[in-house]
Amino acid sequence: MSGRVGAIVLAAGSSRRMGGGDKLLAELSGKAVLRWSLEALEDCVDVDDVVVVTSSSNRADVAGICRGLGKVRALTLGGRERQDSVRAGLTVLRRSAIIAVHDGARPLITAEAVSSCIGRVREGHAGVIAGGPVADTIKVVDASEAIAATPDRASLRAAATPQVFTAEVLRRAHDSARRDGVIATDDAALVERLGERVIVQDIGAPNPKITTPSDLAVAAALLGARVELRTGIGIDTHRLVDGRRLVLGGVEIAHEQGLAGHSDADALTHAIIDALLGAAGLGDIGAVFGANDPAWAGANSLDMLHVVLEQLHTRGAYPQSVDATVIAERPRLRAHIDAIRASLAEALELERSAVNVAATTAEGMGALGRAEGITVHAVATLTVRRPAGR
Repeated sequence: MSGRVGAIVLAAGSSRRMGGGDKLLAELSGKAVLRWSLEALEDCVDVDDVVVVTSSSNRADVAGICRGLGKVRALTLGGRERQDSVRAGLTVLRRSAIIAVHDGARPLITAEAVSSCIGRVREGHAGVIAGGPVADTIKVVDASEAIAATPDRASLRAAATPQVFTAEVLRRAHDSARRDGVIATDDAALVERLGERVIVQDIGAPNPKITTPSDLAVAAALLGARVELRTGIGIDTHRLVDGRRLVLGGVEIAHEQGLAGHSDADALTHAIIDALLGAAGLGDIGAVFGANDPAWAGANSLDMLHVVLEQLHTRGAYPQSVDATVIAERPRLRAHIDAIRASLAEALELERSAVNVAATTAEGMGALGRAEGITVHAVATLTVRRPAGR
């Protein structure tokens, strides 16, 4: 089956068992829980469009989490029941031939797992859900908690998300449930009511749902086995000359001289780019852009940074923090540091607290001490997703 694939990410739950606070906004290994799910869908080559279903109370926070994700087409408000939220997403994804529904509170999902489910729908199945064998022995109990039956564990599967269906079948299932007043705990149950065959796909990796605070600790431990931290160092120097603007970290600073260079010569941003590339093992700024490439003549270095971030993302690498020191005798930069940090944090899609910029002088020594140029040293830390099987 061909056609566009849309993903509905459910992020409108009440988080009643988290003891305060929204579980989707909770920090997990340097990112919001919801961001992990969204990045997996962003990285999935088989997903074309994503709609996030949220609540009115957390819409602004969710919008911030979605920043920089090109596949997120819309945020829409959910309803009282899970089914209401899925229907809200279906209303947005009218062009999709295949729909994947994913719970934003399952942050360990991978792009490969999503693709595996989508692939089986393309093969001709009406529905495919992520799931896996049940490890515990399951008991069926009566109203008094007495055991009524012990099902054969070999025939049991734990249902999870994503759950992927042809759009026609999923819409028909929701229309039927609404007409009959049926409420179910997942979309597969609604599709089963139609007599359609739904397949369970073992994605071969942990896919837990964040429900309680202890689940965050478990998820962090599991992520630690899949993600490694890497650090890179960048150093850039430019000469101060007449007739040029002085730009540092994307902020123009009033000064009688600017930095010489092929682009806008933003030495701070260039040092950060080198640090990011180094941490990811992707060479340096010259290898990516070329010192004399006419496409980058006079370019805004933040645009160059954006290109580098896209390259990092395709390799599963994401900045976590940046620390830079600007060595400049003149001009004095202290009054500009806040604006520079804010500019870089926005460009890097990081919290401001994760971006530090300091300024110092060369105490009158050497070329820097004579105010002949500016040098920047930067350190960047990335999380890099390990390839499958490592």
